[in-house]
Amino acid sequence: MSVPMDLAAVEAHARSLGASLPGGSVVWLEGPMGAGKTTFARALLAGRGVTEPGASPSYAIVHHHAGPRGDAYHLDCWRLRAPDEAADLDWETLLAADLLLIEWPERAGAYAPVPTHRLQLIPVDADHRRVVGG
Repeated sequence: MSVPMDLAAVEAHARSLGASLPGGSVVWLEGPMGAGKTTFARALLAGRGVTEPGASPSYAIVHHHAGPRGDAYHLDCWRLRAPDEAADLDWETLLAADLLLIEWPERAGAYAPVPTHRLQLIPVDADHRRVVGG
């Protein structure tokens, strides 16, 4: 979708996407700081059936979520100072999950796996976003 959506519509879109993604999906979430990537990730996880609240992993880099379809991981690579720091992540485990969401994938460099879905959140104004990609 590339039409501007209000925040409730963005969350509804994320929940719908979460419910429909095939197992083993790798989703890149891109956009500037404050675009709503973590909010989108929380709604996508909820659509996947994850019932625990999704916290921003900005300080931990990796958050694990157990869901009815299997493990889901939410990575926020913002805190990586250099792509080589991504080498320490357990990519084998992360890629074996039902779902892998990655915010700021470019900061992980070549370590970031190729996405099956690449989404960009673009702020239009304080209450609207464009969601580009799929």
